[in-house]
Amino acid sequence: MLKAMTRATAALALLYGVRRYYRNWGTTKEECRLWLPGDELVRQPFVQSTEGVWIDAPPSAVWPWLNRIGGHRGDLTAGETVRLTSWPRRGEPSGASLSVEQVTEGRSLVLRGTPPGFPWHAVWSFDLEPRWEDRCRLLLRMRAQLKRPGDIFRTELAGPVTAFAVRQLLLDIKHQAENSVHAAELSSAM
Repeated sequence: MLKAMTRATAALALLYGVRRYYRNWGTTKEECRLWLPGDELVRQPFVQSTEGVWIDAPPSAVWPWLNRIGGHRGDLTAGETVRLTSWPRRGEPSGASLSVEQVTEGRSLVLRGTPPGFPWHAVWSFDLEPRWEDRCRLLLRMRAQLKRPGDIFRTELAGPVTAFAVRQLLLDIKHQAENSVHAAELSSAM
């Protein structure tokens, strides 16, 4: 009995530590506290996470790739729907639908998810922060309001998977933007 309680306590402590890490992956405490566009749409979130990556490209090189989120082509505008693909659930189309709420050209993109296209009320805010002339930070803030007790359990279960999927999304945008800058530099050198 004591062994089982010790193991359970150790497992909970490990999960808590891991949760604290993946909820704010790649960001500083200051970035986690920043107000970002879209924060006003979910005023008192039950869940909030902020993730970020450094990109060796100016925001102008990142923006076109951010506009392609969910397979979209061209400039996103408020009111459009973006479909993020994932593993399909039985009887449902694959992925989640979010509507474009706010667009600040070259700077921020705010997506909102609401039932039935999204499991709960949530906001995804992408923010480009220029750093010097040739670098930037891409931050993604996710805020969600949960309505039912079961949502808490689902959110905690999905947390690590969501963190890895979001991380991959940010890294894909990073690599595409950096590759386009390097290709432009090579073609201008020839």
